[in-house]
Amino acid sequence: MSANHLLGISGSPRRNGNSDILLESILKGAEEAGMVTDTVCLRDYQFSSCTGCERCRKDKQCTGLNDGMTLLYPNILASPYLVLVSPTHNYNVTAMMKAFIDRLYCFYDFADTRPRGWSSRLAGQGRRAIIAAVCEQENREDMGVTLEALRLPLEALGYEIVQEIAVFSLFDRGAIRDCPDLLEEAMEAGRRLTITLNLSECCPPEDDHAH
Repeated sequence: MSANHLLGISGSPRRNGNSDILLESILKGAEEAGMVTDTVCLRDYQFSSCTGCERCRKDKQCTGLNDGMTLLYPNILASPYLVLVSPTHNYNVTAMMKAFIDRLYCFYDFADTRPRGWSSRLAGQGRRAIIAAVCEQENREDMGVTLEALRLPLEALGYEIVQEIAVFSLFDRGAIRDCPDLLEEAMEAGRRLTITLNLSECCPPEDDHAH
């Protein structure tokens, strides 16, 4: 892993929309604080949802499908810092973000017990993440489970969620550019992630696995 590398992923199907701009601001804050960043827009990759073939349990990688996710796995492994941003679609993340998260299943190891015990091969590596969601409506309940759908899988994989950003009352493409406070919050989140990088260099995590 590259110790100062941040991978930002947008799950929006709309190019240059509010989710993309929010992600851009988070990464800008991180870059200003010295982090190397890469941006991935899932709409630019052709990949399928998990088929449940379970071959990854034996092969320790996704061998049942050869598609756009095959290109993304090396970046995920190399980046200890991750940002996921998704607009709210029907009270949840977008279909492409859900498919992306489901394809991270290949990083789990399972025991032969019943019920099966499990652990993540990404755990114990000091991985950290920021998650963010954009909702057209103004009430928290209208965002549904979008943040939870981002947070819970990442925590299970072994990421520490450094910050969650919830954005409301925005729909028109690029409208977030007229919200400087939100963009500054996003940039500050990126800077904060860099602070955790510096702290982890001083105090590296113990080499253990979750669960």
